[in-house]
Amino acid sequence: MYQAMVNSSSKKKRVAVHGVLLLDKPAGLSSNDALGKAKWLLNAAKAGHTGTLDPFATGLLPLCFGEATKFAQDLLDADKTYETVVHLGMKTNTGDTEGDVLETRQVDVTLTQIEEVLQQFRGDIEQVPPMHSALKRDGKPLYEYARAGITLEREARQITIHQLDLIAYEAPMLTLRVRCSKGTYIRVLGEDIGAALGCGAHLNALRRVTVGGLTIAEAKTIEQLSEVEADARAALLAPVDALLSSFAKVELTDELSSRFRNGQRLALGKEAAINIPAIKGRVAVYRKTDGMLLGTAQLQAYDILAPERLVALG
Repeated sequence: MYQAMVNSSSKKKRVAVHGVLLLDKPAGLSSNDALGKAKWLLNAAKAGHTGTLDPFATGLLPLCFGEATKFAQDLLDADKTYETVVHLGMKTNTGDTEGDVLETRQVDVTLTQIEEVLQQFRGDIEQVPPMHSALKRDGKPLYEYARAGITLEREARQITIHQLDLIAYEAPMLTLRVRCSKGTYIRVLGEDIGAALGCGAHLNALRRVTVGGLTIAEAKTIEQLSEVEADARAALLAPVDALLSSFAKVELTDELSSRFRNGQRLALGKEAAINIPAIKGRVAVYRKTDGMLLGTAQLQAYDILAPERLVALG
């Protein structure tokens, strides 16, 4: 069905669509396939996602279209929150439900033991990336080596588990809520918790509920998108600057906006009318007269505004 849609869409002229689709990805669909379906439904010329979800996982997958793709990296770097069900007592070769069972053990752990183990994984910890991942070695994803039965040495990487809450426990299912830094593999976290409890584990379910300041409550499904009339689908997208909600804001006059859009560095300290954020760093830049997003910039010492990524809208 999807391939037929792709083939038929090749005859359609793609259009410029700008914004962010907060997609509630279903289980069984890869992130790239989800992106392809949404791109086809919107007939969009340019699109990209902001970090993959495993096919078995569900939840928030922000998809960027047009000018929003320039800021996708900001979500790749953002903290994320997941709700997951850890199946204690059973290990698989992928750490989730898609793999083969390697070992089963009896589960005889208490809530007190679980809480003591969870405490070990809060804060800054080291985690070894899984073989079943898209990380590359010599230009080839690790999962290709894993499928060939090859296991390679991987260096541990530091990650941060900001929040690790026990939601429910009905043996052998352990439900957790995790807020973590980029680069965290929840599959590995589940396996490591199972190992620390002495019974092994794999993920039975995984759902992403936040990415940065974006939440699953605002997300749409592929079905909801397809039910809307084709010419009204773009209205379901959040604006480009939805990706920049955590950024301090700088508003420029028309004259300064024109210079900024030409890539010029601006000395804001000389402009008494400009409200300059006290904290230096990355900022979102707007034209004051109509609130149009101009792009992002680095606000440097002495209130110098250095253009970073410019938006070609308006």
